Amino acid sequence: MIGEIALCVGAVAFAVLVGMLIPLLIQLRKPVAESERLLAGLNIEVPLLLQEIRAATGNLNSLIEHARGGVEHAAVLLHAAGAVGDTIQRVQETVRGGGRSLLITLVSMAAGFRATKAVVKTQISQEGELVNGKGGTRNGR
Repeated sequence: MIGEIALCVGAVAFAVLVGMLIPLLIQLRKPVAESERLLAGLNIEVPLLLQEIRAATGNLNSLIEHARGGVEHAAVLLHAAGAVGDTIQRVQETVRGGGRSLLITLVSMAAGFRATKAVVKTQISQEGELVNGKGGTRNGR
């Protein structure tokens, strides 16, 4: 009899447990169905998204390569501009230092030409005078 009572208590406990689990399982069925729909949607969308990410990454890599080439060309141009700037600075320093001496040389040459011109005019205007200190006259006269 005690065995029968224990068996009845166990059966009642099992029935109560099953009675409580059924509503819980019914409530869990809805989120599980939503999860299945979500996973099915993700299985469709994720590969498309990965393809778009790969295409965007390829485009970005291409842009980076173009930018790298542009930076290299700009670096060459900037180095050339720097070399030109150095050359201009050297020429400017040379002109500053040698400009005065060049001006003095030009003025001296001009004075020399004027003196030579004056001597030649004097020589031409003096007819009948001695030529080269030899006592002869110009043009045999």
